[in-house]
Amino acid sequence: MTMKKQEKVLLYRFTDADRLASVKQVMADLKIEVKELKDDDWQEKVGYLLGLPGFGPNQPAAEEFSFPHEVMVMQDIRDKRLDKVLKALREAGVPDIAYKSVVTPVNKFWTLKRLCETMQREHAWMIAQEKGKNV
Repeated sequence: MTMKKQEKVLLYRFTDADRLASVKQVMADLKIEVKELKDDDWQEKVGYLLGLPGFGPNQPAAEEFSFPHEVMVMQDIRDKRLDKVLKALREAGVPDIAYKSVVTPVNKFWTLKRLCETMQREHAWMIAQEKGKNV
């Protein structure tokens, strides 16, 4: 029998306490572990933030990074389970979290900053695609 992997969600930049509480309650109901990230966690690799083996902390970066959006990073949540999580969030009154990602074998080596910037580019592209359809 294989052991089920622990589903985990990283939450970054959730500044609305009620919204954060709602998200955390949904995850608790679904038995998904939640880790709230600190503002300066952007400089760490996703794998480190998840506590994956083989990852250590990065050296503090001299640069600044400000990302004003809520970010949700999901580990080991896919397919029907992902649909269930997103449906539960909607039903709990948490409007769509625009910046969300699942952990992949590639992006676990990225810093949170790189993941945020990549999601922002993809989000902008998707919005541009939608606007193109509505013309």
